[in-house]
Amino acid sequence: QVELVDSGGGLVQAGGSLRLSCAASGRTFSTYNMGWLRQAPGKEREFVAARVWSGSTTYYADSVKGRFTISTDNTKNTVYLEMNSLKPEDTAVYYCAVSGRKFYTGTYAYYTRLTEYNYWGQGTQVTVSS
Repeated sequence: QVELVDSGGGLVQAGGSLRLSCAASGRTFSTYNMGWLRQAPGKEREFVAARVWSGSTTYYADSVKGRFTISTDNTKNTVYLEMNSLKPEDTAVYYCAVSGRKFYTGTYAYYTRLTEYNYWGQGTQVTVSS
């Protein structure tokens, strides 16, 4: 049984920073791809960032590139999303998710497909005020 617990969201002013955390049990981050996705009010859920299981590669949506950083602490089986220079358009519920394929390395397109993620956290709300 895989369980993901998201935390770290909150209210922040534009230009501020937040760090989201996702603690996992039942699946080891070092063998599966991990992602962060978000859903803004009235919009579809979208890809934000992903880390390839080997740790060698990360991917980001164009809208967050240069501002967000995904990382993991394998000793704690936790994945993080460091968010800097936040904008009001970053307001959304953020979800961490783990892929269903062990030791799989895909292209950028693979990591952006929501259907590739088998398990999801409960989500954490991020609100950026202008």
